[in-house]
Amino acid sequence: MLEHYFPLLIFVIVGVAVGVLPLVLTKGLTILLGNDNPDSEKLSPYECGFEAFEDARMKFDVRYYLVAILFILFDLEIAFMFPWAIVFQELGWFGFWSMMVFLGILVAGFIYEWKKGALDWE
Repeated sequence: MLEHYFPLLIFVIVGVAVGVLPLVLTKGLTILLGNDNPDSEKLSPYECGFEAFEDARMKFDVRYYLVAILFILFDLEIAFMFPWAIVFQELGWFGFWSMMVFLGILVAGFIYEWKKGALDWE
């Protein structure tokens, strides 16, 4: 009975090791090799547009999240195109036109977002 749970045990052990081992190694290497002296460049705003070490409850622009969601949306478009390209010969014209409708909808959404100014960053 217990031999059926052995693969599950191995899976849990590997999962914990993948999650914890990099943290332990990184902290150990930082203590042995590195020093912790942040400068103005390290503490400058990165990607999100607000200072790194301020109040966690401060208000900031929601456009960052909008751009992130748009990136994920158009990134998933590529994820749908890989399997389609692999079985393109078997799908025939129906598969081709289905993908063209899908891409048309995404392009229409992209144009809409562009016209609304969602991609403008000040």
